[in-house]
Amino acid sequence: MHMARCLEIADQYRGRTAPNPLVGCVIVDKRGHVIAEGAHKAAGKDHGEIAALKKLGRKAPGATLYVNLEPCNHQGRTPPCTPQVMASGVTRVVIGMPDPVQGHGGGIEKLRRAGIAVSVGVLREACERHNTGWLSLVRYGRPSFTLKAAITLDGKIATVTGQSKWITGDHARADVMRLRDEHDAVLVGVNTVIADDPWLTARIPGARDPIRIVIDSQLRTPPGAHLLPKRRGPRTIIVCSMKAPERAEKALVAKGAEVWRFKPHANGRVDLWPVASRLGQEGLTSVLVEGGGEIHEYFLRTRLADEAVIYIAPKVVGGPAKSWVGGKGLASLASAHRFTFDDPQLLGGDVRITGRRFDPPVNDGPIWDDD
Repeated sequence: MHMARCLEIADQYRGRTAPNPLVGCVIVDKRGHVIAEGAHKAAGKDHGEIAALKKLGRKAPGATLYVNLEPCNHQGRTPPCTPQVMASGVTRVVIGMPDPVQGHGGGIEKLRRAGIAVSVGVLREACERHNTGWLSLVRYGRPSFTLKAAITLDGKIATVTGQSKWITGDHARADVMRLRDEHDAVLVGVNTVIADDPWLTARIPGARDPIRIVIDSQLRTPPGAHLLPKRRGPRTIIVCSMKAPERAEKALVAKGAEVWRFKPHANGRVDLWPVASRLGQEGLTSVLVEGGGEIHEYFLRTRLADEAVIYIAPKVVGGPAKSWVGGKGLASLASAHRFTFDDPQLLGGDVRITGRRFDPPVNDGPIWDDD
């Protein structure tokens, strides 16, 4: 119960703590009553344990402290948490998961050497899932990528004439805004920009807009596109080939965009792995990939897609309309991209399906040193 509450508290700041993890803390007195709660709100601000302890004047004699991630034992932007937990007088610490970052651990053993009872691994799977993006950053040097699509019952993202507004209803579209608010960045292909001219902002009360990323090998993004910073919103990063026209770059930079150039494949497409690594170097932990179909297929084929969130409307359009995954397709079911489902959720008249990639991602990056 208390560990689940830690995750609930931490989740209030999803999308706001990068490059740091989501951390919540609950402190319980000897009678089992909750006496303080705290969460990490942003990089450079108090960690969850310290935020909770400060509400008690940093003293909690005889109490039990619950936290979903091992208290840090290193000096970063903030002092190490472990000595402050020890000094508080708590007699027991319950930890969801150990800290996997090299040089950050050691808190568990230090607490035990101080005579504090320590339990590790409470709701560990839930704690790891809660910090999927941060764990991707520290293990693989890249953010996690979640594919998102709104589709008809027959898997289409538009009619045969290209109509796509709106496949799903108000509840599902509001949930997409929530996803944008909770991710560090949202990514689309240039064809989506040209066809839909999206803002890619989170249009719900209290939301914060994510960074916008466009995969655009030849810099075809129109200088008047809505998602450029001088129209509205935060940073916009346009990823292109080294061979993209310099004149187009100047026009987009003049509108506030950042242009990142990468070596192309033989087919002229940008290699996504260096892009993912660069985003990791920027400290991003989570990216929502909103397509279109060719971009989704590219993320699946390169094994960068970690999760998928699919909104299914009870509508059928039929015919050769576009699917949410493009490409040439696979010849055998044995080579199909596989996901494991969470429980589906009904959103108005639509259904949201969430799936996690079945096969583990490739370890292609360094351990990240954050804080």
